[in-house]
Amino acid sequence: MVYAVVRAGGRQEKVQVGTIVVLDRQSAKVGDKIELPAVLFVDGDAVTTDADKLAKVKVTAEVVGEERGPKIIIQKFKNKTGYKKRQGHRQDLTRVKITGIK
Repeated sequence: MVYAVVRAGGRQEKVQVGTIVVLDRQSAKVGDKIELPAVLFVDGDAVTTDADKLAKVKVTAEVVGEERGPKIIIQKFKNKTGYKKRQGHRQDLTRVKITGIK
């Protein structure tokens, strides 16, 4: 079993070939190929965490689509002052499919 843990937008994701992962917005367009940096690489029983060896590991992915996350409501309220504030946020996301780990 071959898999890797990649760094993607402040988080780490465990990926295998064929896995579809949702990441923070990438600058690539739909259909483009991107490369993700590996933090850990497992090839059968061999586990690689050495930075020099991980520099040679290539995790490639293809951008499948762009989407937006769920709406998050931010509310602030201060008692007895009449202060209240309501704000919404939706994160921009990119869906990618892992095409190769070498």
